Amino acid sequence: MGRFGETLKQHRLAAGLSLRALGSAVRLDFSYLSQVERGVRPPTRPLAEACDDALGAGGALVQAWQRQAGETDMRRRKVLGAMGALAAAPAVAPLVGLEALRHGFGVAAGHADEWDRIVEDYGYDYYRLPADQLDRQLTVDMTVLQHQLAAADGPQRAGLLRAASKLSLMVAFGMVAAGQGWAAARWWRSARELADKSGDPDSVVAGWAWDVVNGCYDGRDPNTVVQMSDQALPLVHQRASAATCGLLAGRAQALSLAGRHTEAVATVERLSDLASQLPTPVITDVESVWGWPEHRLHYTASWVFTHAGRFADAKRAQSLALALYPQSQARLRAQVQLHQAVCLIREGDIPDGLRLAADLLDALPGEHRNELLLTVARQVVDAVPGSERRRPAYGDLTAIVGA
Repeated sequence: MGRFGETLKQHRLAAGLSLRALGSAVRLDFSYLSQVERGVRPPTRPLAEACDDALGAGGALVQAWQRQAGETDMRRRKVLGAMGALAAAPAVAPLVGLEALRHGFGVAAGHADEWDRIVEDYGYDYYRLPADQLDRQLTVDMTVLQHQLAAADGPQRAGLLRAASKLSLMVAFGMVAAGQGWAAARWWRSARELADKSGDPDSVVAGWAWDVVNGCYDGRDPNTVVQMSDQALPLVHQRASAATCGLLAGRAQALSLAGRHTEAVATVERLSDLASQLPTPVITDVESVWGWPEHRLHYTASWVFTHAGRFADAKRAQSLALALYPQSQARLRAQVQLHQAVCLIREGDIPDGLRLAADLLDALPGEHRNELLLTVARQVVDAVPGSERRRPAYGDLTAIVGA
């Protein structure tokens, strides 16, 4: 809460008014006043004057606004100085310097902070940019963000910490995909710490959720991943969001890897109930890592039912997932089809299962053959009974996936 917000709340409570009553008196939406009180949105002079009159504050609110406006201007100058110094530093990469200048121009022009929009864009870039290009872009933005954080204080700092947490998640995604689990573990930890400091509940859950989901792919012991999900589970509180659904999805997959199939299926059922409560924009955001579209529910169900040996349920989930996944997400579609290969093998059709898996891997461009895909492909290898492992097709598949 900013200083103006604290003063406003004190005078409002002293006058015995609710936010709705004050909003009605000054002809402003009560939710906007709530954001001002909490320091989420900055006050304006007309708002300060109107509230001062309505509450009989005797000029105290106008003075509080003047003090905060002066502090805001000082903070703005501090950030401008940091951006200018970064851009002028001799050792700074040209792209970093240019991006620092661009942010400086935005601050000087009085534009609203744009880090939320940058984070949102990365949700789409994750699927459409090559990994090396995404890494270079993240390095530039995180360097600039680090310098802004060092210069920021007050309400603005929470937003920067939230952005830093989400960008740290993006780095960790890339580390897992590259098979660098040790490095990813450090970035997961940083993402959670930054989220905690930001005070943003959704970012806190997201940090845990993505760590749990990726724990099913990076070689960690499944029971350890389940224990991690146990720590985060109290944060769900039946609150439907992309983060809470992601946490339950990761937990269901980890439970199935640990052989706890009854619990895994129960978690999928709970996930299905929660996903049905998601806001429409979250469900329809099929091209962003920050959304939680319906095909993620079916992917999770496919994984869990495949491991549980419930092949009819698995095949139904696979059909639904493949019907919904966008064609642009070739790797994720291939992972569902690898589940199909596991089902074929475990039902006794070993040649067709091995052939399906090999054909999928051969057809995918090299950039899609990351550790996430190979982890699922190794599940195909593991499904082949020991008595059938002399088949040439089995040897060919193990050579491809490094099993």
